[in-house]
Amino acid sequence: MESTDLKTICYSALEDRKAQDILILDIKDISDFAHWFIIATASSSTNAKAISNRLLESINLSNYHVLGIEGQDDSEWILVDCGDVVVNIMQQDAREFYDLESLWGEKTLISA
Repeated sequence: MESTDLKTICYSALEDRKAQDILILDIKDISDFAHWFIIATASSSTNAKAISNRLLESINLSNYHVLGIEGQDDSEWILVDCGDVVVNIMQQDAREFYDLESLWGEKTLISA
């Protein structure tokens, strides 16, 4: 399976649990650690945990592997590293503060 398939699986899982403002960034030409960088907003810590749990379930059911997870205890920013796809689930305050979209630049944005 290709990284574009994994990207689609991740996007669907985020939508399924009502993640907001989902952005997909194509970083394969400017990054050596991933092809796709996904950023989504969770409405609360409970919502962030539900989104990440659904994401992990979808990834495992699709026979992909998660390399690492950070932030599940705090839930302000949960990062799920799937190798070619890195998913960031952030509460609104954290998303505004870290402004990850600006770090990568407009040219990487492929989905809003």
